[in-house]
Amino acid sequence: MSLPNDWKAQQSTIMTKKEKVDYVINKLEELYPETPIPLDHKDPFTLLVAVALSAQCTDERVNKITPLLFAEADNPADMHALGLDRIAEIIRPCGLTPMKSKGIYNFSKIILDKHNGQVPQSFAELEALPAVGHKTASVVMSQAFGVPAFPVDTHIHRLMYKWNFTNGKSVEQTEKDAKRLFPKELWNKLHLQIIFYGREYSPARGWNLEKDIITKTIGRAKFRKGE
Repeated sequence: MSLPNDWKAQQSTIMTKKEKVDYVINKLEELYPETPIPLDHKDPFTLLVAVALSAQCTDERVNKITPLLFAEADNPADMHALGLDRIAEIIRPCGLTPMKSKGIYNFSKIILDKHNGQVPQSFAELEALPAVGHKTASVVMSQAFGVPAFPVDTHIHRLMYKWNFTNGKSVEQTEKDAKRLFPKELWNKLHLQIIFYGREYSPARGWNLEKDIITKTIGRAKFRKGE
């Protein structure tokens, strides 16, 4: 009994998980050979502040506000001296003002008192700071200090599920799966490449399967059908 030609064709295009991972790595490198850090900063402290401000706020808006803030305070001593009220006044357009202003004010003081004015270079010490969670610590470790990390934002969480690389149950699981699937030496660049791809080709709103070549090629069946 011979098999239909279209069935054979479908079988010939089936890719293993490793082949799908390699395809994603190669396609992202083709699209984004350079990965500039999205948040404007000049050192680990200004990056930490910018990342703290980026919670539920676009990078574009953060980059409009940080020059105003850093013109008055761009180091822990000056930031703490600036005062809670003034920090809050400047950063208000970024939203979540009470939480963010208190976090920046308080972690500036702790960095001064406990870390000699230098942003700590370990996950544990960073995550012990006020308003600094695992994702923020991962961004700082990766982008300020070059330590391999895989910060998972909404784009990465969504695309890892679309590409059937994770079950989508939690960002913690997505991070574990990303670290398991992708080579460690690529993490710092790759997480930015996925973010850039999500913004340009696979947005949460106005998604177009024809434009989203990676999902169209290796995504879950329901997404490849345009659902």
